[in-house]
Amino acid sequence: MFYKVSKEDEYLFKGKRKRLVEILRQKGIKNEQVLSAIEKVPRHLFFDQTEARPALLDHAYSDKALPIGAGQTISHPYTVAFQTEQLEINAGEKVLEIGTGCGYQTAVLIEMGAKVYSIERQKTLYDKTKLFLPYIGYTGAKLIYGDGYKGMPQFAPFDKIIVTAGAPYIPNDLLGQLKIGGIMLIPIGEGVAQEMLRLQKTNETGFTKKSLGQFKFVPLLQNKSGS
Repeated sequence: MFYKVSKEDEYLFKGKRKRLVEILRQKGIKNEQVLSAIEKVPRHLFFDQTEARPALLDHAYSDKALPIGAGQTISHPYTVAFQTEQLEINAGEKVLEIGTGCGYQTAVLIEMGAKVYSIERQKTLYDKTKLFLPYIGYTGAKLIYGDGYKGMPQFAPFDKIIVTAGAPYIPNDLLGQLKIGGIMLIPIGEGVAQEMLRLQKTNETGFTKKSLGQFKFVPLLQNKSGS
């Protein structure tokens, strides 16, 4: 059974989400749809329930990355908001997410009105998240267990692609699954920090590239993992 909070706690968390939104505004997030989505998603429900929950709940709406199990983390709210803002999502667009994780970014994309296709290589996270998202009301996303480097060619092309882990290079398979005019956000680098790149596809083989600064992500690994 997934964790649930009391009505009193839920009221408290709504206030904390409002404060988080103000922090994100101060840090430069301007898109009101993105901020509204962040305010709606109950981030406190997305943590690994085998961890020390009271300690995690205290930090649920801080701008911090926190553990979700399988050696992975839930990204900083600023990072989630920044990537979502840079994708310039319109309602109804098909968005491919590489790295479902606990599903927090997935939920934000759903709140933005996107049709989400998400892939996760960690079996334990996939098994948990595919049940958890519908349980808290986020239905309709297509989740698969697989290798993020390969994407989802069976559902391509996509209007937008978001990669939520640091890759050593830009996977050609993902570029091939992006529509002409589409946008991909991907952190590149194998060190402590990665360079966030915004790619826009200009034709079948070409794209423009813009650097958006340094961020910290877990590594994007190849092939499926059974754990």
